[in-house]
Amino acid sequence: MIPVYPETKVALKGKKGLVVGIANDQSIAWGCARAFRALGAELAVTYLNDRAKKHVEPLAQALEAPIFMPLDVMVEGQTERVFDRIAKEWGQLDFLLHSIAFSPKEALHGRVVDVGREGFLKTMEVSCWSFLRMAHLAEPLMKNGGTMFTMTYYGSQMVVENYNIMGVAKAALESAVRYAAAELGPKGIRVHAISPGPLATRAASGIPEFDELMDKAQSKAPARSLVSIDDVGNATAFLALDGAKLMTGGVLYIDGGYHIID
Repeated sequence: MIPVYPETKVALKGKKGLVVGIANDQSIAWGCARAFRALGAELAVTYLNDRAKKHVEPLAQALEAPIFMPLDVMVEGQTERVFDRIAKEWGQLDFLLHSIAFSPKEALHGRVVDVGREGFLKTMEVSCWSFLRMAHLAEPLMKNGGTMFTMTYYGSQMVVENYNIMGVAKAALESAVRYAAAELGPKGIRVHAISPGPLATRAASGIPEFDELMDKAQSKAPARSLVSIDDVGNATAFLALDGAKLMTGGVLYIDGGYHIID
């Protein structure tokens, strides 16, 4: 019989993390936040805007988050204000979860070769550059090392129908993870890209024919199962533990093995 160690319930006790990207109770970031909190971590939570606040605030309260702030990465200064408050109130940060992406409809729904400059830049700013900006701001707060996470998808490596320009942005994001891991590793900071299988999230609703994509994933994945936000959260929380301190720079697929199937 495998022993159960009670200390695993407090494996992140004393650790402080920032969770960016909770939109509602179906969000991947919500699954991750619950897993972090279940292991004892204290969390700072952000919400996109006033319209989103009513959906996110009850979740932040359930997490007992002492820091709850707006964060739209396209609004000048908001990202910096979040990190300034963390520095003032906590003086440290042990992990960061970046779970946001965006592409204007006209850019996402069109061919990659037709994407306009403005749509391309906005897609890259929110989906890739914002992670690098947060990593830059988090670095001085991770005084004793830490972990940074961002969310990617299989469409970064293979052409997935209707994923279009977001696949390009996710490929750039995964490359950014590798470079950040190399640069921050000497300070004990690990950097990971998490790649879940298709999930029925608010963000995914903007991808055409997404239901067909989910059906395909379930029928072809070796596990014959769709991933849940809790599956993603539990695996992500593991990487925040000291036991994963020598894991960095890679893409962790949580997709029932779908990415290995032709």
